[in-house]
Amino acid sequence: MYSLGNALGLSWPCRRNAVLATLSLAVLGVCFFPFPAYAKYDGGAGTEASPYLIRTARQMNDIGASPGDWNKHFRLVADLDMSNYTGAAYNIIGTSTTQPFNGVFDGSYHEIFDFSVTTTQEFYTGLFGCVSGEVRNLGLVKPFVLAQGSRVGALVGYLDYGQVTSCYARGGRVSGADDIGGLIGRSAGRIFKSDSSGTVSGEAFVGGLVGLLADETVTTSYSKAEVSGNRNVGGLVGKTADEQSAVTHSYATGSVTGDSYVGGLVGQVERGAAHRSYSAGSVSGNQYVGGLTGYVRVLGRVSNSLWDTETSGQPTSGGGTGKTTAEMQTISTFTDQGWDFWSTWTACEGMNYPILLWQIPATDYRCPDGVDYIDFAFFAQRWHRQGCGPGNGNCEGADVDGSGTVDFSDFEIFAAHWLEGVQ
Repeated sequence: MYSLGNALGLSWPCRRNAVLATLSLAVLGVCFFPFPAYAKYDGGAGTEASPYLIRTARQMNDIGASPGDWNKHFRLVADLDMSNYTGAAYNIIGTSTTQPFNGVFDGSYHEIFDFSVTTTQEFYTGLFGCVSGEVRNLGLVKPFVLAQGSRVGALVGYLDYGQVTSCYARGGRVSGADDIGGLIGRSAGRIFKSDSSGTVSGEAFVGGLVGLLADETVTTSYSKAEVSGNRNVGGLVGKTADEQSAVTHSYATGSVTGDSYVGGLVGQVERGAAHRSYSAGSVSGNQYVGGLTGYVRVLGRVSNSLWDTETSGQPTSGGGTGKTTAEMQTISTFTDQGWDFWSTWTACEGMNYPILLWQIPATDYRCPDGVDYIDFAFFAQRWHRQGCGPGNGNCEGADVDGSGTVDFSDFEIFAAHWLEGVQ
């Protein structure tokens, strides 16, 4: 037989030793220089220090097919187009309270476009079905969620004592039976700096942002969604149901239509509170209908909150104080109620209603809202100014990067926000 030994012209003992040496080297190569391991998702280890990376729609869908990973850390590293997953093709992440997503999903301020799901399942429908962990920094653009069951939201069906921070669902459509929200269907967790728009519809406990607030808080958040339902229908929240549940420093401006317990902000404050919040959308219904809240029960309370009596078409409310449109666009109307226009709210007086400070783009220096030529003139007047710091508000915000000087790096940031409106 022709062999390596023959090729080298070696005698049999030498040939045998050469073959053994070659095999030994091969074994050593396998043991000490293994082939590269298969990378799960787009890399990462699923830990806080090294989260799994998600780069494609397929990888996003793979999470829902891997319940063993639902306690891991994930980070989205690109915008996703989910339009190839329609009907029931998408694997919902977190399927019940006994098998929720209890890890951390960080969207890293990326967006998911055209997420769509249509289902007949009884509970827990959304990009995430049930969450007891955390979802943050994630945007959904034009989501479509159509369910026949309950606890339905574009982002989360049921937030089970978890947390959602800096997330949104814009331009979407969400529909179901009970506990239906533009962002979250039912929540017993914390919702912070989040928003929604589009249309939301259901039978009961229907809200522009959250259908049923069963516990914990919604704070510094808003909804512009158009909301319709039968009972417990609100522009922001359908109903607050626990003594610890609270809506604070938030607002709703979308239209609200229902039959009973219908409010511009909250349909019914059964328990808990609405505090320093407002509504300005049209409100219509038949029983227990109010500009701000449809009904406030004995264990519920509404404080320092307002609604627009003109745009709502409602002169009365279960709670809150009614004001004219002109008054609702006057800052003193709100500061008289103890509202914080330093670190929480801002307004272009006489032009718009108050908005949350976090909605303003970094380089929107002057009214009207949005980055335009007025802001450019403001920036240009401070060009090459030095000595910027906390004492002068980083040269009134023109030193965007905080370097101490208004220069080309600040101009690059300004240009990146050009013609950007409020979020």
